[in-house]
Amino acid sequence: MTVEQPPAVGLRERKKQRTRDALVRASLELFTTQGYERTTVDEIAATVDVSQRTFFRYFASKEEVAFTVQHMVERHFMAALCARPAHEAPLDALRNAVLSAWDTIEEAITEVIPVELYLRTFQVIESTPALLAVHLRRSIEMEESIARLIADREGLDVDADPRPRIAVAAFSGVMRITGQLWGRGEDASLEAIRALTETYLDHLGPALAGAWRDSSRSGAPAP
Repeated sequence: MTVEQPPAVGLRERKKQRTRDALVRASLELFTTQGYERTTVDEIAATVDVSQRTFFRYFASKEEVAFTVQHMVERHFMAALCARPAHEAPLDALRNAVLSAWDTIEEAITEVIPVELYLRTFQVIESTPALLAVHLRRSIEMEESIARLIADREGLDVDADPRPRIAVAAFSGVMRITGQLWGRGEDASLEAIRALTETYLDHLGPALAGAWRDSSRSGAPAP
């Protein structure tokens, strides 16, 4: 007599994952085509042909579903940072981790939604006041997590040594700037935001070190 049927459990889990992914995709399609504020949970549920109750079984709110893929991207970056070799300097580890994450995130995203839809959603977040406020709050929390991870890598007390938070603040500032510039640009591809990120990160160290003014042009004495 067969008592257990593990394949059936696996089938149920896959069905639940498909429903969740369908809700994410429907939500983001509606947010990007008609706006976040104008989209209702009832519309999202109807698009997937499920009940409102089913939606709330997977997500607490529209806000949560709006950031679902972004949360996945953040986890992907944190995993990449944790995997960086211990000998890398903090800013090098941050730079290499984010570029590595951009190189490998496409496959993870496309398991849920097309990359193009994720990129359009990013633009919606940047242009919707309610979502932008949440995004900024989440960014602050993320910065603190990264700073603590960097401090642990370096064997530092993050509350006694300011360097991890300073380094992460500079890094996060670059990430915000490149995201905003990419969002306003004509090329909305993953390659474009990766290239822009790499260019700006390459300027981070030089921008923080030494004087910027060309002494030969300013009339100041050469050092």
